[in-house]
Amino acid sequence: MDSVRNLVHGAGLGLRRSFLSEIVEQPPSHVGFYEVAPENWMTIGGKFGKQFRAMTERFDFVCHGLSLSIGSSDPLDEQFVRDLKTFMREQGIKFYSEHLSYCSHGGHLYDLMPMPFTEDAVKHVAGRIRRVQDILEQRMAIENISYYAAPGQEMAEIDFFNAVVREADCDVLIDINNIYVNSINHGYDAETFLRAMPAERIAYAHIAGHYVEAEDFLVDTHGAPVIDPVWTLLGKAYELFGVFPTLLERDFNIPSLLELSKEVDTIQAIQQHYAAGRQKQVA
Repeated sequence: MDSVRNLVHGAGLGLRRSFLSEIVEQPPSHVGFYEVAPENWMTIGGKFGKQFRAMTERFDFVCHGLSLSIGSSDPLDEQFVRDLKTFMREQGIKFYSEHLSYCSHGGHLYDLMPMPFTEDAVKHVAGRIRRVQDILEQRMAIENISYYAAPGQEMAEIDFFNAVVREADCDVLIDINNIYVNSINHGYDAETFLRAMPAERIAYAHIAGHYVEAEDFLVDTHGAPVIDPVWTLLGKAYELFGVFPTLLERDFNIPSLLELSKEVDTIQAIQQHYAAGRQKQVA
């Protein structure tokens, strides 16, 4: 099954309804691709539906799911996956990503819960990922999540993540902020974790802001500007693995499109810096 790497490029932005009208009328020239949660757009009609279609006809899009609950013990929602496949084909959306987590257990939990880092969980979730990929007829990308407890832990987070990706034969959505948040909350070195990621499978990246609850406790909110250590970690990722597509997430306290565009500009500037450095090394 073909990888979804190299299907989008540059610096991306998560599309939100609050600025949809503005962005349709005057799209930022530097945004290389957009991302949407399919659950919020699959059945949309009327004015928003027309505006969304106008965007997907002009720009590259990816889907980032919220509700598939890929790690759950509940039955996999295969009808949702089939509907998603139809939606993606109709809108020309490049590919689909989801969180390595679950959000249902006999009903929806309204939060992304951490998987137990066990061999049994590896086999369980990898099988479900393979089934989704079979239905979509395309690889999906799996995201490393932020988490605040690790129940039933038998292996390190990075070992669990890599085992799932390897056994499922899927691609990776690398979330830079989640690595940083987890490194503070769980006391590990962010760069060491980053170096162990399967670089050859990275389809794209997320970068976002978080909330500082305490010096040793961060909350992944996507509700604040990206901080300098997270930007630095993104640069380190480019240095290690080469430049890959990177998307800005902002879900709460959404500022003006101008402010969001400045952060997208920062992504693009860091990409250009490391791309130029690699070209010099090759020359």
